[in-house]
Amino acid sequence: MLASIKSYALDGLNGYPVDIEVDTQKGVASFEIVGLPSTAVKEARNRVRAAIRNSYFDFTPKRTTVNLAPADMKKEGSAFDFPIAVGFLAGTEQISAERLNEFVMLGELSLDGSLRRISGVMPILISALQKGYKKFIIPEGNAAEASYIRGIEVYAPRNLADACAFLGGLKEIAPVKHRLYSSVAAVNKYDVDLKYVKGQTLAKRALEIAVSGGHNLLMCGTAGAGKTLLAKCIPTIMPDMTFEEAIETTKIHSVAGILDPEEGMVTVRPFRSPHHTASLMSLIGGGSKSVCGEVSLAHNGVLFLDEMPEYNKKTLETLRQPIEDGVVTVTRVARSIEYPARFMLVASMNPCPCGNYGSRDKNKQCTCTYAERKRYAGKISGPLLDRIDLYVTVDGVEYDELRSAPAGESSADVKARVERARAIQRERFSEEKIHVNAEMNNRLIEKYCKLDVASEKLLEQAFRRYSLSARSVTRILKVARTVADIDGRENITVNDLAEAIRFKTREPGNEID
Repeated sequence: MLASIKSYALDGLNGYPVDIEVDTQKGVASFEIVGLPSTAVKEARNRVRAAIRNSYFDFTPKRTTVNLAPADMKKEGSAFDFPIAVGFLAGTEQISAERLNEFVMLGELSLDGSLRRISGVMPILISALQKGYKKFIIPEGNAAEASYIRGIEVYAPRNLADACAFLGGLKEIAPVKHRLYSSVAAVNKYDVDLKYVKGQTLAKRALEIAVSGGHNLLMCGTAGAGKTLLAKCIPTIMPDMTFEEAIETTKIHSVAGILDPEEGMVTVRPFRSPHHTASLMSLIGGGSKSVCGEVSLAHNGVLFLDEMPEYNKKTLETLRQPIEDGVVTVTRVARSIEYPARFMLVASMNPCPCGNYGSRDKNKQCTCTYAERKRYAGKISGPLLDRIDLYVTVDGVEYDELRSAPAGESSADVKARVERARAIQRERFSEEKIHVNAEMNNRLIEKYCKLDVASEKLLEQAFRRYSLSARSVTRILKVARTVADIDGRENITVNDLAEAIRFKTREPGNEID
């Protein structure tokens, strides 16, 4: 007998329907799965066989053929276990097939018949909803992430036996209760706060400007000056994620298999800090399955590269495209997938290989030659540096300032100003497809970054003095626009532009080499 079950698969972050056809006939016992199944899908036959028997159903050997359509697309993962098992039971008339076409089914089976949590449920449900599917049966472990999606009816049984009893009308399973994002949105889930960072006035100002406009930032300073701590404070002053941003981020983390099953939603902005030994593939994404990399996992958050010159130069150069475009395209022979990668790049570096150049501590003398310092700084290419909007030197803190200075401004206070600046930008770009100043193109820069005569003259002087590129000029204008927004000014003033130039051109006291 033939049974057909509706399921879903993923291609990047987009789902597509898969029809699972299970045909059981008399003949030589076999269990074949066709339709371009991966190794994990082929192994389903063993999990299905054990799960059915351990759920007290009959698995009399028959000639069984499972077809996964469309047959020309590679099927990966273990999410087809459950629908294959249901199809077999319906095909052998052990359960009723009457209600099978009402549901999209997903789930991995344990050998004892229980349903295991799978990756990528949220993007699958959203894609299926857009295609008109509204009823789903998924593992209990995926119920939390499914609960945030409006307009669908989700059932999450614990095991195969419960699911089959529900499909046969023998048992009631309550649908997953819808949850509101506002009930779980983060208030303050961070262990750090800017008020505990002593001194570093210039660096804190750079952080505020960078976050307000979504700009990239590079901090340079001696070892132990506080660069990493400052970077970790950045998420504490970033605006709370909107529901749309949370959904975007959660989809990526769900596909990557790193989503918290209890929360079911990413409620705080990601802060990704890959080790300097990270490979190109782990940073950008790829591999035989075209998985997403760190740049995508940092979407709507921060990608922090600690000691940036220590990273492989070829790996760093691959950041140029996602920084500019906000997406990364992973291309392989069999497939090409585009992942979102709109992140704020924050990097740190020492001024020299030993880390002591410029230290105010007389006991920490630099042992590096000028050539070694230049070579070290040169590990970051000019084109990549050109895509960084703000540079700031982080000086060491004196003992008196460290121990006796009063607590500084809190992250909450800085965040309030950031929120006001972001609100101005949301209103400004309400008709555009961007959200922050850093994403402006040349047309928008021309429209929103008009300069008066004095400011135009200052920019021309900076252009000639520092041999600025056209890209550097546009980034200075974007930062100047952000500085004006922080103070609530409609027009960019000469002081706004001067501050942007200082952070971009490494004025004295603000060098990185």
